[in-house]
Amino acid sequence: MTVNRPRSIGLIRRAAMPALALLVIGTFAGHAIAGPNGLFAWRGYAQQLEVRKSELAALQAERAELKHKSVLLDPRRADPDLADEMVRKDLGLVRADEVVVPLDN
Repeated sequence: MTVNRPRSIGLIRRAAMPALALLVIGTFAGHAIAGPNGLFAWRGYAQQLEVRKSELAALQAERAELKHKSVLLDPRRADPDLADEMVRKDLGLVRADEVVVPLDN
């Protein structure tokens, strides 16, 4: 004895796996295009890269300046002018024959 099933249930069962596969593929395709690491995010990454490159250049320049200053302050051969400038700046020392002109920085 055979059971008469409605034809629509058989059709749904046959279409379920391809529909699920299309749903999974569509989800991955959507993330590949509009996800946080997708094609639309590349423009933002390029802009962030340019910002980071300019920050890196500024930090490298500051590092080079500090390295130069540290070489000038080496205790074995310190630059007397720079040492005098730094001591006066940090301690606020002024000789009696000097005039201080404050600059707004």
